[in-house]
Formats: sequence, structure tokens, C-alpha cells
Amino acid sequence: MTTVLSWDEWTARDGLGLAELACSGEVTPEELAAQAAEGAALVNPQISAVIETFDDAVADAAGAGASLSGVFAGVPFPMKDLGPTVAGRLQEQGSLFMTGNRPQTDAFLTTRIRAAGLNIMARTTTPEFGCCSSAENPAVYVTRNPWDTDYTSCGSSAGSAAAAGAGVFPLAHGTDGGGSIRIPAGTCGLVGLKASRGTFSVAPYASDYAAPVSTQGCLSRTVRDTAAFVDACRGGAPGEYMPYWRPETPFLELIERDPRPLKIAVSHEWGPYRATPHIAAELERAAKVFEDLGHHVEWVAPTVDFEKAYAAQTTCYITQFAQTVNNLLRARGLASPPPELIEPMNIRIWEAGKDATFTERSDMQYAFNDTSRAFGEFYLDWDVILTPITARETPRIGTTEYLTTTSEPSPLAWFENLWGFFAYTPLNNLCGTPGLSIPMARHANGLPLGMHLQAAQGNDGLLLQLAAQVERSVNGDWHGGRKPAVHVTTAG
Repeated sequence: MTTVLSWDEWTARDGLGLAELACSGEVTPEELAAQAAEGAALVNPQISAVIETFDDAVADAAGAGASLSGVFAGVPFPMKDLGPTVAGRLQEQGSLFMTGNRPQTDAFLTTRIRAAGLNIMARTTTPEFGCCSSAENPAVYVTRNPWDTDYTSCGSSAGSAAAAGAGVFPLAHGTDGGGSIRIPAGTCGLVGLKASRGTFSVAPYASDYAAPVSTQGCLSRTVRDTAAFVDACRGGAPGEYMPYWRPETPFLELIERDPRPLKIAVSHEWGPYRATPHIAAELERAAKVFEDLGHHVEWVAPTVDFEKAYAAQTTCYITQFAQTVNNLLRARGLASPPPELIEPMNIRIWEAGKDATFTERSDMQYAFNDTSRAFGEFYLDWDVILTPITARETPRIGTTEYLTTTSEPSPLAWFENLWGFFAYTPLNNLCGTPGLSIPMARHANGLPLGMHLQAAQGNDGLLLQLAAQVERSVNGDWHGGRKPAVHVTTAG
């Protein structure tokens, strides 16, 4: 096909920018979808980010459910192959066990995404059940980082990050149960928000008791696309167990003005975990940027029993994932996971967590409570916490220690090692607080390195305001003119 825009024009516009073209009649949503599908075809051989595109959605955005009167006006959008279901579309969750799984109903959030005007026209890769740090099982697919294909895009929103990073989509769906939006966003040079609890619906499939640890969202190239996505897609379904809050001022309006001078606490030493020297130096450089923007910056860590918090997070993960696998097994009448279809660490997690007692879960909840209260006290004195997005370098493809294909026999040891890498993101999920990754830094090898902003529950808008202030300070060019090695502007 002949693209409706040059690839330079395509990537110069974010989702709202493409929507402006559609609203003016300069392009049609179908032309945009066709160009996104062509972009996926161009880069997918190198990065394996998009599992499939939906021909019917490319041919007819409104017919596929996108509201062309929504703020995104038919902009192409991929769904991660995990989380909210899309009626009639495959959702295989990165697992051979789920091959051919085709839900028959839309999740509530799917209806909100469509009402926002986003055209769901593809699905993107994820590690099995979203459990590990990289979509990297050669029997399924191996998703690579578009900045350097020798490295992973991390996860679990692996394909969404790689596809958006390579310029195929301006924004893409993600889920975040411990950093799964923010970490791949940070690794692929994108903006990634884990929203406060009570923002996005978990209806109708997730457990109201357990699901708030994980949330939904998007990965984008601009702060305003993320703000618009949250504004348009937030809210709960009838019967959900908690109130879904809305800010007094829509985020898209709020980010147009700078925040007041803020008190920003900077740290990277969290309990047993700390960043590498290079990452710590990049954190120091990022802190200076905020200081130059007029904020008070001080090196201070929250007073939290981190070891207790991470132990509770491990219990949460083991018991949650064990029941995820258990429910899938029961639906098929199976007593145990078939080892040829489910990855070995996920089987070990199932074995470790399937018989957990209520007392174990209760102890976990009390640890969550103590951790949330400690962070809450800290936020009485500080507006924002700044950390790196990860404590270690992005792994090369083939690094098995963080994967659920690992031969590590102990789930407890595996998670402890994982927290050493993802030290700073999981506790937002535990506490229900917002975290935002913005592409302010680089690893020593040149790969993007996100900086992680955190705030008290409900202060998502403040984080987006602060990120928009930084974005304006670099004239919207987060990467100083640099582009990934695999990118739609150069792939053709």
C-alpha cells in the first residue's frame, strides 16, 4: 500500500495529533489503521512485538467499535494479550496452554477504550500470564528492544512497549501488577503511568478482593496522550466494589500549566536493594533537572520496612499467580499444569501458592497496611519520590534468571532476585499509589533508562504535570533527536 503520511510525519504526531488529522478529514481512521498495520509488518521481523493485526478493524474502525467522536477519533491502538478481553479476539496470554482462547465478551475497560475513539486493531506480546520480565520463550515468541535488538524490551507489557518504541503506534495498552507498564516504558524510551487505585475498571472477570494490586493503562510517546487516555477511559462498571474517583480538573487540562514548586525526595537505596553506580549517577543528573526547574530536591528515603514489604509482595505474587493457573486448570478439568504447555517457574509458583492459608494472606494484608501507612506518612512532608525505574541494567536476550523458563528451583529465591532488578516499582501496586516512568536518562550502553516519579494516592495529575513540565523543557524531544535502531522511519 501507499501510506497516507510519510513515516516522519507519522512519528512526529502523537495519538491526539493523528486524531486532529482524522477530525479535519485530512485522513480517515481506516487509512491510519492501514498505516499502523504496515508499520507493524515493517518492524515485526526484527522485534516480534505484534502478534496479529485485525483486518476487519483496519478496514472499518467504526464497525469494529471505535467511536469516531471520541477524543482519539479512530486512532489505531493495540491491546496487550492479557487483561481486558475483546469479544471474538484471541487472548492467549503468552502461553501455549492458552492457544486458541477466544473470549466472547468485552471487558468494561474495553468499552471505555472504544468510547475514547481508539481503534483496537492489533494485539501485542506478553510473557506467560504476565508473570516475568520479558516476553522471551522461543516456543512462543521472543520480543526484542527496538533500541538494540540484543536486549529485551522487558515486560510484561513487552510488545506494546516495543511497538510504540519503534514508532508503529503512538500509544498502546498495558497492564501493571508490579511495574509492567513502567519498566518496559522506561526500557523503550516511553511515558508509562501506573494509575492510582480506583482509576481503571477490573470488571467483570477479576477478583474485587485481589485485583487492585494490578491495574491497566497505556504506554505512550507523550505526556498528553497518557493524560487523555486516563481522562477518557477511567471509571468503574456497575457493581464494582469501590468508588472510582475523578479529579476536579481533567488531566489533559491540568498538564497545560506547571506544578507549584514541589518537595522531591530522591533515593535509590531501598532496604536490601540499590542501583548500580551508573544508574545512581543518572538519577543524580535527573534530580538536577528538577532542581533547575525550581523544585526543592533532597536525597532522602522513605522510612519503610522494605524487607517486610517485599516479603509481602512475594506472597502476593505467588498466591495470585497460583490461583490464576489454578482457575485455568479447573476450567479444563485438569488437576495439575501440563509441563509441556506451562513454563516451569509458573508451575513451581502454582505448587508453592495453591494451598496458601487465609492466615498467610491475612499476614500479607497487614504488611500491605503497614507499608501503605508508612508511605502515607512520608507523603505528608514530601510531594514526590524520584527513583530510577530499575536498579540494574536492561538484560540481554537469553538472560534466563528473570524468566519463568528458568531452572531456578525456588520461587522465593526467584522473586527475591527479581526485586533486586525491579526494586522501585512494585510497592506502588501494593499501596495503590501512582508511579510514572519518563524517559529522562540512559544506560551506559545507550539504551533508554526511565526515571520513576511516585506520589500519594490520587496525585496522578501532579505526576503528569511534573512530567509535562520536563517534556516542555526539552521541547518535546525526550531523546535529543536519537531514534531506535529499529524504527518505522528507517525500516522501509
